[in-house]
Amino acid sequence: MPNRRVFIKDAGLLAAGLGLFPSLLSYGSTNSRNAPFVLPRSTPEEQGISSEGIGKFMQAIKDSGQEFHSLMILRHGHVVAEGWWHPYSPEHRQQLYSLSKSFTGTAIGLAVSEGLLSVDDPVIKFFPDLLPAEVSDNLAALKIRHLLSMTVGHGKDSILILEASASGVPWEKTFLSLPVVFKPGSQFMYNSGASFMLSAIIKKVTGQPAHEYLKPRLYEPLNITDTTWGANFEGINMGASHLRMPTEDIAKFGQLYLQEGMWNGKQVISKDWVAEASAKHIDNGKNDSSWGYGYGYQFWLNPPGGYRADGAFGQFSMILPKLDAVVAITSESMATKTTMQIVWDVLLPEMKEAPLPKNKGAHSQLVQELKALKYDPPQMATTSPLAAKIDGKDFILDKNDFNTKAVSFGFHNDTCVFTLKEDGKPDIVITNGINHWIRKGNLKPSAHSLFSLRRIDFDSIVASSATWQNENTLLLTWRFIETVHGDSLTCIFDGDKITIKPLFSVNRLQGKPDDRKDLTGKIFG
Repeated sequence: MPNRRVFIKDAGLLAAGLGLFPSLLSYGSTNSRNAPFVLPRSTPEEQGISSEGIGKFMQAIKDSGQEFHSLMILRHGHVVAEGWWHPYSPEHRQQLYSLSKSFTGTAIGLAVSEGLLSVDDPVIKFFPDLLPAEVSDNLAALKIRHLLSMTVGHGKDSILILEASASGVPWEKTFLSLPVVFKPGSQFMYNSGASFMLSAIIKKVTGQPAHEYLKPRLYEPLNITDTTWGANFEGINMGASHLRMPTEDIAKFGQLYLQEGMWNGKQVISKDWVAEASAKHIDNGKNDSSWGYGYGYQFWLNPPGGYRADGAFGQFSMILPKLDAVVAITSESMATKTTMQIVWDVLLPEMKEAPLPKNKGAHSQLVQELKALKYDPPQMATTSPLAAKIDGKDFILDKNDFNTKAVSFGFHNDTCVFTLKEDGKPDIVITNGINHWIRKGNLKPSAHSLFSLRRIDFDSIVASSATWQNENTLLLTWRFIETVHGDSLTCIFDGDKITIKPLFSVNRLQGKPDDRKDLTGKIFG
């Protein structure tokens, strides 16, 4: 297998590597991260992939109809292709969903290496004060390895039950109260509550949330500097989800596992843990889907070999040891089976053992294609006679589920400034580009029911646009670019009245109506 230990040793090599793809690195808004990129860049041909082959892969993505947000392909330790679909860009964190689980599993592996716990430790050992009055045999038999391998023995995923715990009740207590109906280790059932419990155990044995525990042990060695991880009321990181970081850091994580835990000459994760975490611990299908080839320790096994960290809507860090490759993807995919199948069927066969002849023309074309990736906002009429009449006017809203008091629209040159007003809270102001995206100054608040709370209850930069569908209908489109999702508001004006119809991006992509009620109101005065 080719040597993967190729990471930069000095600034000179960094500059040389980045010089291969200068147009890609400058694409999007200015990079606000203080730390430099650390993954070296290369042409695809130098690492045994043709630029034309990657071009075929990019065309397959386009033809699939799946919505990718970012992509990074690594071969022999080098980034050979990378792209962000504007308005997404390299410097912004991405929401990982269940890709977070693999980081939680890694925290357990580090704790094992430090002698803080063993995968054969009983789970009840860590929470003696939170146990039910009667501990069943199956609960007593539940070990950390069963949490890791999703073989707890519950009848269904426990995460929603944990989230519905009574106010002030520790989620660990709720988890331990649930019936363990099957013998632990006997059967697979995907259980995000198990990942939360792993995070809870980390906090119990280290005195730190998993996120803080990982900082000096994982993030700092890999130069991962811009992360957030949501926690519950106890200060326990969610474990199963809610971790965010830029795409390149997702790729670094995969590369670390590909290198069997070694990074720049340091064994960051033990080689034994990498082998154990990536091994099949339980059957979960009949090799009949990308989720049917077995499960490791918070990693899925891939049909063509290797394994992956895998999050809802298509967040991936795919580790492919036989091909010496990593593929990192973020997306809002409605068919993640299709997303993965394109990687298996189109990209992986393009990876050859030996370097390929240079192809300057094909490589230049690929770079330009990657640089041009984008999602245009809806683009219809740029103005309406109505704009002057409603400019700056407050629409007082009828009583609503969002506790929203009023909205207003301000039209200035090629922008529409939308203001949302609530009692006792600062106004939320989003500047929308007329038929183009604006990101600067736009922020989705961390938790607000109007902005689709559905597991995006953290702040995010908003790429925002506005367009007139007709003289009486203004469409506002928002992409929360540090999450997977987005939103839109269709604002219908009828005399002095307004009706606002929200539409969550998942519903839009599925062709389904939103379940939030319309907002109604009228101009004040």
